[in-house]
Parts: sequence; C-alpha cells; structure tokens
Amino acid sequence: MADNPVVTALIVVDMQVAFVNGESASPQMPMVLPAVEQQLRSARAAGALVVFLQNDGDVGAGDEPETPGWELALEAGTSETVLRKHEDSGFNGTDLDDVLRQHGVGAVSICGVMSEMCVAATARAAMERGFQVVVAHDSHGTYPVPAYSEHQEGVTAEQAARAAEWSLGDGIIIPASAADVRFKEADRCQLKRSSPSAGPSCLSTAPSERHPGQHG
Repeated sequence: MADNPVVTALIVVDMQVAFVNGESASPQMPMVLPAVEQQLRSARAAGALVVFLQNDGDVGAGDEPETPGWELALEAGTSETVLRKHEDSGFNGTDLDDVLRQHGVGAVSICGVMSEMCVAATARAAMERGFQVVVAHDSHGTYPVPAYSEHQEGVTAEQAARAAEWSLGDGIIIPASAADVRFKEADRCQLKRSSPSAGPSCLSTAPSERHPGQHG
C-alpha cells in the first residue's frame, strides 16, 4: 500500500439524483456509486479536503436547479464544501481553485459523472493549474453514446468512460479502483509552490495505468 497514490483532496463531480438514482441514472452507477462512497469514507477518515460539485442544468434538464434531480445524491458533511457550477469544468465560475490552494492541496482525486464531460473537463483544468490528478477507473461513469448514423454502432457507457480517461493524456494517473487511492491531510504535505504551474507534491505512484510517454 505504501506505493499507492496519496492525495489530499477529493472532488466529487455532479453526483446528483438525476444521474445516480432511478431510470435516468447512468448505467454505470452499480459500479460507480459504491466506489465514490468508498473514496468518501477514505477521505473523511484521513481528514482530507472533500469538495462536492453540483451542476446547474438548463431548464427542463434532469439537473435543473431546485428540482429533485438537481439535489446531491450523497450528503455533504457540515465541514465539507459544495460548489455550484454552470459549465463542465468545476473551475470555471467557481471558487474551486481558491479552495484547493487555501487548503494547501497539491494532489486531487476526481470522481463522479459524466466521464467525458464534467469529470474530464475538471481533471484537465486541474492539471493545467499544476495539480496532480488521480481518476480511479471504477469511480466515474457516463451514458451510452448513440450511433452517428444507422450504418454505425453506438458506443457503450463503459467504452465512453474509458475513452474519456485516455483523452486526458500523459499527466493523469488511473488506479484500477477506489481502494487504490489513499488520502491524507493537505497540511501534512508542506507544499511550497512558487507558481500555479510549479507542480509537486504529495502524490506517489502505484500499480496504476500510465500512458505511453509517461515517466515515473
């Protein structure tokens, strides 16, 4: 376990009722929900920062604000942060960057929905800001992608989620499961950053997937 990823914040992306429960839920929820819950337990036990992102969808969408589907499916603790967002990236138009830096965070685990949209956009934005990013393979999900035409096949939710992981490129670390992600308090990392792009940190690598071209 000593070589598994160690992160200092958990970002839970859009785990809202419309996507988690009932007929409209992502078909990957039987895998994703327990994995996210496991990461929450681990983060809380370690005293790591926990941030919930809550998407404000369009009128008529399942996550339209103040509708039942918009509510968080997982309850945030009294000391945990909930940030509402209007765009795919959890950094756009929110205080997420400030919250992470105020807590001395250098490495984050990102989980939730949807893999190719808000999860990927938030992960990419985090990497651009110098954070190290872990996205456990079992801890994010999405929906099937319909075929472009009648002569083509659609893409399963599992395939779409996997493609989203791969699209993030060399900077991402992809453990097999939530159990492979370890947490600790950010203030123990004693980070010293000279700039947002100065990267490092509190992350050690594990038996996780690294893309061709990545170096340890």
